[in-house]
Amino acid sequence: MSSTLNSFQHAIIPIAASSATGDISRLTEHLDSALNQQLPISMAKEVMVHLYAYVGFPRSLNALNTLMTLVDKRRDQGLNDVLGDVEQPEVVLPNSLQIGTENQTKLAGQPVSGPLFSFAPAIDQFLKAHLFGDLFQRTQLSWIDRELTTLSALSVLTGVESQLKSHFQISLNAGLTPTQLHEFISILRLGYDPLAADSAEKILLSVL
Repeated sequence: MSSTLNSFQHAIIPIAASSATGDISRLTEHLDSALNQQLPISMAKEVMVHLYAYVGFPRSLNALNTLMTLVDKRRDQGLNDVLGDVEQPEVVLPNSLQIGTENQTKLAGQPVSGPLFSFAPAIDQFLKAHLFGDLFQRTQLSWIDRELTTLSALSVLTGVESQLKSHFQISLNAGLTPTQLHEFISILRLGYDPLAADSAEKILLSVL
């Protein structure tokens, strides 16, 4: 398979998938392999931070604890892992709602509205201000990396087919190509879950 995603993006996919499902054993294996390939700790950490918006704090915190434990173990073994970007001191910004609304509109291809957001305006503001504002302003992952993280999680969860379909479209607006999305499916199939990959592929084909 000719690769159009970089090696770090290849590593993100099984890390995000195993974080989302809470499969700590497989997560440890994928993290160990990724760190051996020089994936920066900051990128792995940010994948797990980003995922809390989709899988909740418990899975995100468990994944972060797994990464922290593994990094400590590898350091004790004399392995020098790549640290990556320094954590930003301020992670909640005063203009997040405005920036998040702009980011969401760009990624969705149009302003996002609807009866659900009128019914529950709080979730609309949280999506705009925190997910698309606070998180998408962080530099540890590109927008493409964030969408690969999200696609990986949604592909292995059940009952989120409509969200996965939306994010395949969003990922195209973020800059991923159809070829790269097919490669994503192949990596998910070979590196994590063939059945989940088959289901995700059907949804991708409906989008393309």
